[in-house]
Amino acid sequence: LSFTLQAGEKLALVGENGSGKTTLVKLIARMYDPSEGTIYLDEIDIKKYTLESYRKLIGVIFQDYVRFSFKAGENIAIGNIDHAEKTTEIEASAGLSLADQVINQLPAKYNQMLGKRFADGVDLSGGEWQKIALARAYMRDASIVILDEPTASLDARAEYEVFKRFAELTKGKTAVIISHRFSTVRMADRILVLKKGELLEIGSHEQLLANTGLYHELFSLQAQGYL
Repeated sequence: LSFTLQAGEKLALVGENGSGKTTLVKLIARMYDPSEGTIYLDEIDIKKYTLESYRKLIGVIFQDYVRFSFKAGENIAIGNIDHAEKTTEIEASAGLSLADQVINQLPAKYNQMLGKRFADGVDLSGGEWQKIALARAYMRDASIVILDEPTASLDARAEYEVFKRFAELTKGKTAVIISHRFSTVRMADRILVLKKGELLEIGSHEQLLANTGLYHELFSLQAQGYL
């Protein structure tokens, strides 16, 4: 598998379950090191950067994000722990991810303990937790943003609102998005289609539809559900 991700580009990864999408972004984020081949950043092997300096460049929200038994504000501040005391930034991030709508209904708002581990804790629904997790991505002033199924637990209206704000999150940044929803995928500059760990197709939404390959097949199957 070989491709170039340009600075400022929005790249979507598409493929059936087990095709290697999450593995690929974990390699980019250097949560794994490749057993073969090399990943370059500005023509330098990423292994030559210190882990701390490299990871500071990247903000990641995975589909299996952690639900910390912390206060609501602290759950968001995890995205950029150095700014944990900056209330204005935390609230702004919550507003961009729609988490503010959830938090403002909690008894203690940003000081509300989340989860049921503690007696006064309040648990959230899957979609509400996902908005908290998305706020972490807004907290992190990263050059590269990776979102793995960022709206999987959201209803259609919330998903639409989140992606209206997505342009602001990725403005001037490089973004990699994994999604099974083609309404999300179409926002990307280019779409990379994976199958069993290999690059099958790459191009814009229009180009891949014209190719009548796997992307066209998957898009058509999903589209039939709306006809």
